[in-house]
Amino acid sequence: MRLVKSASLISREKPSVAIFLCIFNGKLFLQEQLESIKNQTHKNWRLYVSDDGDCKECLAIIHKFKKQYEVGRVVIYSGPKSGFVKNFLTLACNKSINADYFAFSDQDDIWVADKLERSIKFIRNINKDKPALYCSRTIIVDKKNNAIGLSPLFEKPPSFANALVQNIGGGNTMLFNQSARKLLIEAGADIPVITHDWWMYLLVIGCDGFVKYDNHPSLRYRQHESNLVGCNITWQSRLLRIYLLMKGRFKEYNDKNISALIKISHLLSEENKKTLNEFMQLRKLKLNQRIHKIKNIKIYRQTLLGNLGLYTAIIFNKL
Repeated sequence: MRLVKSASLISREKPSVAIFLCIFNGKLFLQEQLESIKNQTHKNWRLYVSDDGDCKECLAIIHKFKKQYEVGRVVIYSGPKSGFVKNFLTLACNKSINADYFAFSDQDDIWVADKLERSIKFIRNINKDKPALYCSRTIIVDKKNNAIGLSPLFEKPPSFANALVQNIGGGNTMLFNQSARKLLIEAGADIPVITHDWWMYLLVIGCDGFVKYDNHPSLRYRQHESNLVGCNITWQSRLLRIYLLMKGRFKEYNDKNISALIKISHLLSEENKKTLNEFMQLRKLKLNQRIHKIKNIKIYRQTLLGNLGLYTAIIFNKL
């Protein structure tokens, strides 16, 4: 007699994943990314595409890919035309899209074949009522897909004190559960944040969620002339970030993130509310008071160079 698995057992073995792919004039590398999604070892996914650029060539590639699957497996939306952050948040906050897990996808990367399978493995046993987020290291490649390095390795534990001053997870590596997605929806697609991935890290860890940073790369992160956000592995890129810090870019980022956190402060844990308030106070103090205060709230970045930049920002009031 043949045994038929129950629907709940099948669901646990093969959870569904909604992939949020946002595109903007990305015809050069889009096909490779779609193929890497197709070749995932975890097959129970649906792809939701938001086109923010009205690129006929991009849409032609997506529609050709769509024809390979049953109706509803690939769904295409017109984006809000307000930048990549709004595009991702609008798609992620679309309540008509349901799944067990959710993943962001850029248009120009190449996913490692077990990306979804490995991501799910790390967070599937987390209580479903607890927000959970997975992110990972990446292999940096050039426009011809030649490996040129790895993204920085982060070894310190994820925390809200870290998230206030640094994002450790690229959105292209992220996978999150339903509880984390509910936080995104409650915060809203219109919340003015710097990037959707940094916001995701702040939101999940700030609301006492679980964050897993995997030092095993989950994708090939392509670097080319049109990158909106590049990697940080060369001395030139690091020096540029120091320059931007001194010009006030870091302070501007913190202004926006704090404003967004204040709007959802009722969702934060009591401990993280306290940390946020202390961080806000720190930014208003005089130099000697700032140096003393830093010891109390223990904000930190993941690397030595990153922490040198952080203390530079504190000293020169660029926090």
